[in-house]
Amino acid sequence: MSAIEELKTTMARLRAKEGGCPWDQEQTHASLVRCLIDEVSELIDTIDRSDTPHMREELGDVLIQVVFHARIAEEEGQFNFDDVAREINEKLIRRHPHVFGTGKLSTSAEVITEWEKIKATEKKNGPASTGVFKELPPRLPALMFAEAVWKQIEKKSLPAEGVVDAAQVAALGRQLDEASLGRMLFELAAAARAKGLDPEGALRLHATKVMRDVEPRVQPTAH
Repeated sequence: MSAIEELKTTMARLRAKEGGCPWDQEQTHASLVRCLIDEVSELIDTIDRSDTPHMREELGDVLIQVVFHARIAEEEGQFNFDDVAREINEKLIRRHPHVFGTGKLSTSAEVITEWEKIKATEKKNGPASTGVFKELPPRLPALMFAEAVWKQIEKKSLPAEGVVDAAQVAALGRQLDEASLGRMLFELAAAARAKGLDPEGALRLHATKVMRDVEPRVQPTAH
């Protein structure tokens, strides 16, 4: 039996109604969300510290979250772990025609451009969604969310004048390096804490406001 099959068997045993673990039996997709966030955060910490031995351990903790969710879905008759693995494998092959097909790409920039084209085609054939910011994952941490919103504004040349001070963004960018950026963000977080403010919530609300203010300015694309 492969290691992944052993892990799936262990999870099935933990979830079993007879002889299983009471805590594992009680969990749902929703109740596991915080666990997933915590485990991913701990993995990121090992990457930041280049701590390879503990990275292996934390990757296992992230993997068990995937196995856990897949097991719950299997019990509910929705999908199983093999379905998850099969679907992502098919996606990887489909989005790398330069590796698995006849096309050839020579740079990372070309790969990203092709990836986005294929992704756009897949989304067009998938569930309908609206809005120029529709590609953004809805539950990103606030900093990543704000960065992604600005990326979309730049990438699509969206009309953000009066919503975002682009000149100020450019001026700040010229002053920053990794150390000064880290210091400024830390000091802002500390100042927010001292003032009783939630920096994560404040940034998320503002990034969302930027999206809502920019969106109505975008002219519908003619078909």
